[in-house]
Amino acid sequence: MRLEELDYELPSELIAQEPIEPRDHARLLVLHRSTGKIEHRHFYELGDYLDSGDVIVINDTKVIRARLHGIRPDTMGKVEVLLLRPEEDNPYLWRVLLKPSKRAKPGLKFIFGEQQGKVSAEVKERLPDGSFLLLFDRTRGELLSLLDQIGEIPLPPYIKTKLSDDRAYQTVYANEPGSVAAPTAGLHFTERLLKDLQEKGIKIAKITLHVGWSTFKPIKSEIVEHHKIGDEFYRVPVESSQIINSAWEQGKKVVAVGTTSVRTLETVAVDHHKIEAKEGWTELFITVGHQFKAVDALITNFHLPKSSNLLLVAAFCKGVEKILRAYEEAIRLRYLFYSFGDAMLIL
Repeated sequence: MRLEELDYELPSELIAQEPIEPRDHARLLVLHRSTGKIEHRHFYELGDYLDSGDVIVINDTKVIRARLHGIRPDTMGKVEVLLLRPEEDNPYLWRVLLKPSKRAKPGLKFIFGEQQGKVSAEVKERLPDGSFLLLFDRTRGELLSLLDQIGEIPLPPYIKTKLSDDRAYQTVYANEPGSVAAPTAGLHFTERLLKDLQEKGIKIAKITLHVGWSTFKPIKSEIVEHHKIGDEFYRVPVESSQIINSAWEQGKKVVAVGTTSVRTLETVAVDHHKIEAKEGWTELFITVGHQFKAVDALITNFHLPKSSNLLLVAAFCKGVEKILRAYEEAIRLRYLFYSFGDAMLIL
């Protein structure tokens, strides 16, 4: 597939700048894959499309305050660092993005924070993908505990409004720190909606995928299949795998919340409608033609043009035609797009 096939025009005023309140009052475009039929609802009506025994799979990752602003002690020049992920074999080493990066060479030092929270770091290596290895003077656990003091939530660049409360960019069930971006399809859930769904007999299964740079890294290859998505850590607990497999055995459907849940479930699928409990790193890049084994329906947001997330959703719809037609309808009806925007349910 050519990259241009994933392009569409979006008026800038439809890029949501603030969270929808209440969260579950977001609009919900329902797309039926088999027919192309489109319905327009609200997210709090999600239960109308689910039956007792169905399973909703949520990603319980939590966004860390991964953006650090610091200085170079040699020149007092400013630097911005985005923590991407810790390196497994060294508790002081992180993979990061640097700005400015042009003159960043091994040995360059930075300082972040003040007084008790002061942290220093040194550039160890520039990696082929444009990221860097940064050696901190604090262990992984120590650094994570200091991020509330020295870091900030790394909002996507298309969100220009500063948040008054970081919780707006966390799902209500966020629990496992490790992401540099929110699994935004889950932002629409409220505690009340989750309770209502469970009272209807709908089950909730938790998985974890720590959202990394690869999720929002733009596709630059003209042939999209040549794109390298990078790896992200995931975990599927035994209890969740049992809930999901049991639902399929009873003829029920499994609904993935967001592209992160889809990638995780498809990574651990061992057969059609069968997964295993597992953890590790996934580089699964889902393109059109992928044979889905572990997802029957998808809750998702409206994604950026030419993005791997839009490609995944197109793959779930067996091509770009139906999804881009739904996007055209959403634009016509002034739906809000991207992280804080409205939602889709694809059945």
